Amino acid sequence: MSNSLDQAKQFGMKVSALKAEIGKVVVGQDEVVEALLNAVFCHGHVLMVGVPGLAKTLLVKTLSQTLELSFNRIQFTPDLMPSDIIGSEILDDSRKFHFVKGPIFSNIILADEINRTPPKTQAALLEAMQERQVTAAGQRYDLEEPFFVLATQNPIEQEGTYPLPEAQLDRFMFQVILDYPNFTEEVNILKQTTGSGIQKASPVMNPEEIRAFQSLVRDVPVTDFVFEQVVEMVQQTRPNTPKAHEMAQKYLSYGAGPRAGQNLILAAKCHALMHGKFSVDREDVVAVSKWVLRHRIVRNFRAEAEGITADQIISAICS
Repeated sequence: MSNSLDQAKQFGMKVSALKAEIGKVVVGQDEVVEALLNAVFCHGHVLMVGVPGLAKTLLVKTLSQTLELSFNRIQFTPDLMPSDIIGSEILDDSRKFHFVKGPIFSNIILADEINRTPPKTQAALLEAMQERQVTAAGQRYDLEEPFFVLATQNPIEQEGTYPLPEAQLDRFMFQVILDYPNFTEEVNILKQTTGSGIQKASPVMNPEEIRAFQSLVRDVPVTDFVFEQVVEMVQQTRPNTPKAHEMAQKYLSYGAGPRAGQNLILAAKCHALMHGKFSVDREDVVAVSKWVLRHRIVRNFRAEAEGITADQIISAICS
C-alpha cells in the first residue's frame, strides 16, 4: 500500500506539472484540460463540442507535447473515405502489395468535425476506438499504445452533417463542452497570441509513465456503497423504469446503459487521485457525472420545447 501511496503522490505532482505546462500555451479551459487528462489516465476517448476558434486543436497538440506522444489531426469531410484514415494497400515497384499506414497510426488523434463524414467512415474510426486495431484487406494491424481519439463537433452548423449514432457516442468516455473565455481570459489570449514570442509546452511525462499511471488508477479502491450509488444514479436516468428520476421520466426518451456506470467509476477513481485522495467518494462521482452522462441520455421533444438541457437533468439526479 505504501508503494501505491507514493505513486499516488507522484501522480498528483505530475498532473499539476501537466496543467502548468498546458496553461503556458492554452489560456483558460481548466475544466476541459481536467477532463482530457482524466480520460488519458482512464484510457478513454473524448468528444469535444464547441464553436470554432476555442483552441481545440492547439489544446490537443499541446497535450501530446507534454505527454511525449505522437499526434495527427484528421479533418473529417463528406468525401473522406475509410482508407484515408486507416491506410491502404498499394502496388510497389516489385508488383507486390504492401500496406501504407494512414494517420490513425498515432498516439493521439484529433478527429476534427467528426459529424461531417458519412457513417461508413465514422465506422472505420469506431473499430480503432474500441479494439485498438484496424483491418485492411483482411489483415489486422495493432495501434500503438497509448491510443486516444479526441473528436470535435461544431454545435452551430448542422447542415450537411451526419449525426453520430448513439452506439458510437457511447464509445466516447466523455463529452466535454468548450465555452467562450471570460473577459480576463480573452484579454490574456490576445496578449499571448499577437506578439512575437510563442510559448511552447515542455514534456512532463512519457508513454511508459502514462501506462503505469493508468494501472494505478484502476487500483484505487471503491467501496460497495459507492458502487451502489453509481448504479442508482445510472438507473435514475432511465425513463419508464421503477427507479426513474422525476426529471428523467418527464424529459428523457432513453437513459444511460451499463457502460456509463463503468466510466463513472473509472473517472471518479482518476478524479480522486488527481485531487490527492486514494479512495473514491460521492463527491468524485458527481464531479465527473456530466462528462460521462450528457451524451448517453436522449432528451425528448418536451425537453427540447422547454429548453431543458442534459446538464440540468444530470444536476437534478445528482442532487
